[in-house]
Amino acid sequence: MNRTLRRTVTIALTAAALALTGCAAGAESPAPTATDDAAESSLSGELTVYAAASLSTAFDEIGAAFTEANPDVEVSGVYDGSSTLVTQLLEGAPADVFASADEANMDKLEDAAVDPTLFASNTLVIAVPTGNPGGVKTLDDLADVTTVLCAPEVPCGAASATLLSNAGVTVEAASLEQNVTAVLTKVAASEADAGLVYATDVIGRDDVEVIVPDGADEVVNHYPIAALSEAPNSAAAAAFVTFVLSDEGQSILADFGFGAP
Repeated sequence: MNRTLRRTVTIALTAAALALTGCAAGAESPAPTATDDAAESSLSGELTVYAAASLSTAFDEIGAAFTEANPDVEVSGVYDGSSTLVTQLLEGAPADVFASADEANMDKLEDAAVDPTLFASNTLVIAVPTGNPGGVKTLDDLADVTTVLCAPEVPCGAASATLLSNAGVTVEAASLEQNVTAVLTKVAASEADAGLVYATDVIGRDDVEVIVPDGADEVVNHYPIAALSEAPNSAAAAAFVTFVLSDEGQSILADFGFGAP
């Protein structure tokens, strides 16, 4: 084989080898997947979220979605009346995030809450046991049947007081509960003829019936959320707040009946 022909063959073989190498490299580098993205999260540890009782089911799902995106973070939700949670936080309870059912209780934390931001809204409905044994139709009827309400310091209680006052109705409550879940539990168990709860609390329930009272749309609770300044897991706390405010977080809240902030 002469020198010119030998050089031509060598160049051709080299080019073919480079082409094959390029193909192999491409085959070994698939596009990143959502799982890859989740695995790359730098967040880890425990994250404790204190949230209003009305947020329990929605925040359980948001917590699961957040953990899916951040596999090394374990989210724990503590749910109760916002005023009860604020008392616990002011007494030093270790928490990373607080979500309140109203702005008044968030304001009590002052500098302990980092840049509170509104993320959802809610309104009240009348809940009655299935079959409506008390024959309740309007807010006026609550004065004549066994009615349970949230305590006035709780966001649902403050909203209930405003709604009843606007309607000119005075109710002597059979009991004043520390969170909206307790009100709904008594109504569902027929321990009361009626109670005022959030519209989100009765979605999917078959043990109560719902009446939307006149004026409910004029009494709106706006929900703020904030990472806490003394959060044990400050990085995860900030990321969780961002997630709640994201399109995905807002979509989950909407699925559970919450309105826009």
